[in-house]
Amino acid sequence: MAINRIMVIGAGQMGGGIAQVAAQAGLQVVLSDIDATLIDKRLAFIDKLLSRNIEKEKITEEEKIAAMSRLIPSTNLQDAAEVDFIVEAASENMAIKEKIFRVLDEIAKPGVILASNTSSLPITELAAITGRPELVIGMHFMNPVPVMQLVEIIRGLATSDATYAAVKGLAEQLGKTPVEVNDYPGFISNRILMPMINEAVYCVYEGVAEPEAIDTVMKLGMNHPMGPLTLADFIGLDTCLAIMEVLYEGFADSKYRPCPLLRKMVKAGWLGKKSGKGFFSYS
Repeated sequence: MAINRIMVIGAGQMGGGIAQVAAQAGLQVVLSDIDATLIDKRLAFIDKLLSRNIEKEKITEEEKIAAMSRLIPSTNLQDAAEVDFIVEAASENMAIKEKIFRVLDEIAKPGVILASNTSSLPITELAAITGRPELVIGMHFMNPVPVMQLVEIIRGLATSDATYAAVKGLAEQLGKTPVEVNDYPGFISNRILMPMINEAVYCVYEGVAEPEAIDTVMKLGMNHPMGPLTLADFIGLDTCLAIMEVLYEGFADSKYRPCPLLRKMVKAGWLGKKSGKGFFSYS
C-alpha cells in the first residue's frame, strides 16, 4: 500500500515534530488529539518553527505554505479510516496505548500499519491486542524530531518483513536514518541512556557532587554535548522514571532500580523544564 496520507496521534512535542517532518516531506498529515486547543497550539508552534527556517534560508516561503497546508487537525479517531499509515505518539503509558490500538485496529483499513513512537514499552504486547500483529511496529523518533536523524525501528515478535521494509522506507522518505532493533525493554537508546541518567541522579542522591559538577564532568570529560541531568530535565523526569520502571520490571535486575531521589522529585512535581524545576531551575 502506498503511503500518501498518515495520521499522527498525539499533538505533544513528539507528535508535533513527527507531523512537521512528514508534512515537509510531502505527506498529508492528520494530526489527531483529544484536545483541540493543544492541536491549535502545536500547529502555531510548527508555523513559528518554519518561519525561523525561512529566516535561516533553510526553506522558502512557498515550502512553508505547502507544508502547513498538508497538516489537517482532527479530534476524532474515526478519521483513521481515511489514512494509509498511523503512528501513535501518546503518553508513555501502556494502558493508554493499548486503548488507542484497540480502537485503531477496528477503524483502520486492512493492511494499514500501526506504529508506536514508544520509547520503551513492548511492541509485541501492543501487537497482541490487535487482529493485525504482523502490521504493528515501533517507530521511535528522537527529540527534537525535526533536528535528530535517528529513528529506531522496533520489530515485535510477529512483525513481518514487509512491514519493516515499509517503515524503513518511510523513515528514509522523512530524511531520517533508520536502525533496526528487536523488541527488548528500552530498545537500544534508552537501555543505554537511562541507566546513565539514573546513575547521575544517584551521584546527586549520595552527595558525590552537585548537579552542575556532574554535568560538567560529562560534557568536558566525555565530550557529551549536554550533561545527563540537564538532558533528564529536558526529557522530563517523569518520563525518565517511567522508562526506568519498564527496564526494572522487564529485566528484574537491580542495576535498573530507579534512584529514590528520582521518585521523590517526580512525586514533588519537579519534572524538569516543562514544570519549571528539576535538577536545574527554568523559571
